[in-house]
Amino acid sequence: MLLIKNGYVIDPESGREGKADILISDDGIISKISDATNESSTNECDITECSGIEGSNDTASGLQVIDADGLIVTAGLIDGHVHFRDPGQTYKEDIITGASAAAKGGYTSVIMMGNTIPHMDNPETLKYALEKGATTGIHTYVCANVTMGMEGRELTDMSALIKAGAVLFTDDGKPVIEESLMKIACENAARLNKVISLHEENPKYIKENGVNSGSAAESLGLTGSDRMAEISMVERDIRIAEETGCALTIQHISTKEAVELIRQARKNGANIHAEATPHHFTLTDEAVKKHGTLAKMNPPLRKEDDRLAIIKGLQDGTIDMIATDHAPHSKEEKDRDFKDAPSGIIGLETAFSLGLRELVEPGYLTIRELLDRMSTATARLYELPGGAVKEGAPADLMIFDKNEKWVVPDKFASKAVNSPFIGETMPGVIKYTIASGKVVYKTF
Repeated sequence: MLLIKNGYVIDPESGREGKADILISDDGIISKISDATNESSTNECDITECSGIEGSNDTASGLQVIDADGLIVTAGLIDGHVHFRDPGQTYKEDIITGASAAAKGGYTSVIMMGNTIPHMDNPETLKYALEKGATTGIHTYVCANVTMGMEGRELTDMSALIKAGAVLFTDDGKPVIEESLMKIACENAARLNKVISLHEENPKYIKENGVNSGSAAESLGLTGSDRMAEISMVERDIRIAEETGCALTIQHISTKEAVELIRQARKNGANIHAEATPHHFTLTDEAVKKHGTLAKMNPPLRKEDDRLAIIKGLQDGTIDMIATDHAPHSKEEKDRDFKDAPSGIIGLETAFSLGLRELVEPGYLTIRELLDRMSTATARLYELPGGAVKEGAPADLMIFDKNEKWVVPDKFASKAVNSPFIGETMPGVIKYTIASGKVVYKTF
């Protein structure tokens, strides 16, 4: 058993906040939460006595105790969008190292994307990823592809892939260009009560990917990616969602126009959801001039008014989830010329602190609202365990110090180092990550 005592508990699901003790049973479930007082010895006695535990000494009772005085205890983070490159490109990342990066970042659950080699378009690949993920200590879920090989020609067998363990469907990295095929996919997903998560970039509007059209692209001698690449696809897929009743997630939203399209669609009752990444609510395309390929990503970083529109969308719930789009690449790949380097950055180990720095400290969101976007909303949409601190819930928790600072190092738990945030000072030090009642990460 595990007892977390004297922590300030925030439950992003119910809104409950206050100092409390949490008792976790051996089967990884929160068995009791009791209000704490200043007399810590009495706290421990009270909660353990209520659970039939005699005494509080580890060796005598088998009870492990974490004193969280001065710390915040909350639901473990849940990321609906990570790339672990496994199978097929494990020199960039693998499921073991990706899960370690997640745990270090406060994540207890992740959904792995399907642009692996082979793709997540068959039950065998899903089985491999799930079995390896089961050894990591955190909860690793898998998506499945919408189309075979992510080629946009032939739909996958969604029923078979759900049976194999898929929790959602996506061709992330590519849009589904053929409208008639997308409509059939949405009809199938609606019938099966699953979400399709969409990478919305129409190649018709992209000369070179990874950089916004305009001054940033011009500084590199490039044309870049026009904002209509995203806007046109979002417009189309909202219409398809309205026609089919399918639940859609618009991934890593980057333009103010797309935010507004989603806002109106949700007001009109469409089953539309959206992700924002930490890099899109933190950086603009000016970062390309400073960081080069470390600021190259799809969709690209846009302008300041786009960044502020994303923040506004997170404030009013238009954008209901924050996802990292954790995209590891080797240093050699990122050291190529901008046009030839791959897009994407790692994010699991910096996401929560960026949320505190860019959203909470300026007053855009409360900590509870940030936690909802980074945990509860994702669990709710994809029907995953977690995202709550309550009796009977899984003991998937994060314990952190919101006031302590840290500097982003040049070495990560991830295999990769492709981050533009190296050397920056961040708020919020994660002290413990606990998944299924087991400590999977601690700082000391």
